[in-house]
Amino acid sequence: MSKSYLAVLAVLLVAALLGMAVAEDPGYLLIAWRNVSLETSIWVGLAFLLALWLGLSLLRALVRFLNASGRKINPWSRHNRQRRANLVTTRGLLEFAEGHWKAAQRLLQRSAPAADQPLINYLAAARAAHEQGDFSGSDELLREAYDSTPKAEVAIAVTQAQLQLARGQYEQALATLTRLRKRYPKHVFALKLMSRLYLRLQDWERLEALLPELRKQKVLPADDLQHLEREVYQALLQQAGERGQHQAPGEAHPLTSCWGRLPKALRQDQEMLAVYAVQLRLLGLDATAEEALRPELRQQYSDRLMHLYGLLSGADPQRQLATAEKWLSAQPHNPVLLLALGRLALRNQLWGKAREYLEASFHSKKDIQTCAELVRLLDQLGEVAASQRVLRAGFELMAGDLPALPLPQRALPAE
Repeated sequence: MSKSYLAVLAVLLVAALLGMAVAEDPGYLLIAWRNVSLETSIWVGLAFLLALWLGLSLLRALVRFLNASGRKINPWSRHNRQRRANLVTTRGLLEFAEGHWKAAQRLLQRSAPAADQPLINYLAAARAAHEQGDFSGSDELLREAYDSTPKAEVAIAVTQAQLQLARGQYEQALATLTRLRKRYPKHVFALKLMSRLYLRLQDWERLEALLPELRKQKVLPADDLQHLEREVYQALLQQAGERGQHQAPGEAHPLTSCWGRLPKALRQDQEMLAVYAVQLRLLGLDATAEEALRPELRQQYSDRLMHLYGLLSGADPQRQLATAEKWLSAQPHNPVLLLALGRLALRNQLWGKAREYLEASFHSKKDIQTCAELVRLLDQLGEVAASQRVLRAGFELMAGDLPALPLPQRALPAE
């Protein structure tokens, strides 16, 4: 049996029962108000109330229908304005993605007041104005973005700082980021922008102070952070070395103080140690530099550190030479080590040993510095012929970089 058939039977049953109830007892209903009275049966009254409720419901539905239709049909309705604004916003974002800055700014700015999310319109329009070089217009659009969505101050401030950095407006960017970090000190991207700003300003001390927070918040990948840390401390060592040139006697030396601030891992890094040793040598603190290089070379040999070691005048030149000669057994043909030994032998006035080391170094590798040291020594020893041979070999090293040019025929000696 179908459901519709059962429903018809149920309706007929209810109607029959209702008819029997009306026939048995129609009831009595009296409504009186001032001089007006209304008399009817209970069932007619209920029917009237039901008809009134149905009429009101139909009227309410009709009003809703007419209102909805008006929103869709009326071109000036809020619904249609918003729909058109969203379409224009989409076109503007497409123009922005394609790099058509002028069209993008025009469309996004025009549709912003009626758009669902005006903040997106204003931020994108500000970037488009920036790309056109209209910096004042870009700043004005950012102000309109804040007026439209005050709660988005972080997004607006970050955008403003990025644009200021791109324009080279470093003082304004510093003010923007300082204000932002004061309210949101753990904002990761603000930290990243601040590190970029300090790097461009070469404000190494502030960047050094920012390093712990960059590491804690994991703002940069580990390799990038390590590279930045190395760059910061290299620059700080060079600055400390420059300040040390004007150091008054008795005062704490800025270079050694800066070296003491370095993390332990960096103090054991050979590249950083080389920078430190170079600055010490420039200040005439060869003995301090020799003491810093010696333990590292004992632990792990390095050509760069060995080259510096040979240039230093340690507190005890004999011990310095003896220390370096111990490393010769492991690398008997290393030209850098042999050159350093030759220089240390010269510092100890051991002319024969110095000649042996320098000749061995030049034989192992033809190097212009080794050539110059050897020529100078041979010339002072009166070995003119040997000096000329080495000098000619050194000239051939330099001649290899000369361009191929026509030269005159060598003149024959007169008979």
